Amino acid sequence: MSKLRLIIKREYLAKVRNKSFVIMTFLSPILMVGMVVLIAYLTKVNDSEKRVVAIQNESGYFENLFTPSESISFVTFKGLSLEEAKDSTQQMGYYGLLHIPAGTDREMIAGNSFLYTKDNPNSSVLERLERTFQQRLRQYRLQDLGMTKEQYTKIDKNFEIKAATFDGQQNLKGINEIKAIIGGGFGYLIMMFIIIYGGFVMRSVIEEKTSRIIEVIISSVKPFQLMLGKIIGTSLAGITQFAIWVISAAILLTLAMVFLDIDLAALNNGATVSPMGGMGAMAEISSDKNSEFLLYAAEFLKIPWVLIVVSFLIYFVLGYLIYSSIYAAIGAAVDNETDTQQFIFPIILPLMLAIYVGFFSVFSNPHGPIAVGFSLFPLTSPIVMMMRLPSGLGEAGVPIWQFVLSIVLLVLTFLAIVWLAAKIYRVGILMYGKKPTYKEMFTWLKYN
Repeated sequence: MSKLRLIIKREYLAKVRNKSFVIMTFLSPILMVGMVVLIAYLTKVNDSEKRVVAIQNESGYFENLFTPSESISFVTFKGLSLEEAKDSTQQMGYYGLLHIPAGTDREMIAGNSFLYTKDNPNSSVLERLERTFQQRLRQYRLQDLGMTKEQYTKIDKNFEIKAATFDGQQNLKGINEIKAIIGGGFGYLIMMFIIIYGGFVMRSVIEEKTSRIIEVIISSVKPFQLMLGKIIGTSLAGITQFAIWVISAAILLTLAMVFLDIDLAALNNGATVSPMGGMGAMAEISSDKNSEFLLYAAEFLKIPWVLIVVSFLIYFVLGYLIYSSIYAAIGAAVDNETDTQQFIFPIILPLMLAIYVGFFSVFSNPHGPIAVGFSLFPLTSPIVMMMRLPSGLGEAGVPIWQFVLSIVLLVLTFLAIVWLAAKIYRVGILMYGKKPTYKEMFTWLKYN
């Protein structure tokens, strides 16, 4: 036991004292926060651009139809031909020209209207104009059937069904998707850490094997102790680095938001206001959005963050121990990193499968058979279970028995894989000059 402790200490100190490890530990949070701040800033600058669309309405319809918003405004041309209007639009630097031709048939007028721009028009601008025409045409059609403008306004009012739990708690649209994204983010971190730190273990074994240092080391310790010490030591170094990243990134992000006046909500400013609403409707929508934002904020705070963080550490450690055992076995079986390529893809495949299948299954039905199955299967459960856990444990979330069973299966899988990996490690660590095959590695498992 004392030898294992020494190996763990040696591997841990070797990693944390490495110059590249120290540099990336403190540089990565700066780069990550800098990227988030830069994206928020660029989004803010991009959203500040206001497009001006000129309107030449030659018909008697669709007057005073287009109301300005934060991202688009309108100017009206009078007494100009189409070519003169095009020239004026380009000379004045306007975004485009909306030409509404003359006529008596409203449907034909709208169908023959054109938006002229310098190049392909922005999709949001097109959608805004199309929605405006569609809403006014619908109003005209109903008025032709005898409906008044007031009746149309009453009928056109949007409807959203309210949802609540049996306990009376209001449900919000998209909250399951938000929780899945949060859990998916933690699952993606697990995948990246497994790949990165598993690679560290593999390269460390290859370096010691090729330098023949391993022959001296295993003269005093058992190969199993050496392999387990490398895995645990690197795991502790990874947890240390991640903890520093989280704390420093949180501090840097808070400072950036306070001193640089960066609003991260700018990343989610995609909502548009109906062009038919007027100022009263805009104020009503703004009030409704503030109320809705408070509901989402309250729901966000209800997410079991302590459970998520603790579970992240558990699943990260167990998932890492499983995969790093395989990485260590591969490192012991080969002589150089080039020979590892044929063995790496089968290791990464379950991780990639967990990310993609997990997102599709958890988004659509977090309690469906696919989501449950992948959250219990040991090679994918660290990622898929993290996607389900933001809903909590218990009746409304992940059943406790599934959570416990996934951890038990992970522990049992680790014990089985580390036992098999130790057999490959014990034989492969002293073999040189020969590229191993899957058949040979399977034969090594039969050795006592």
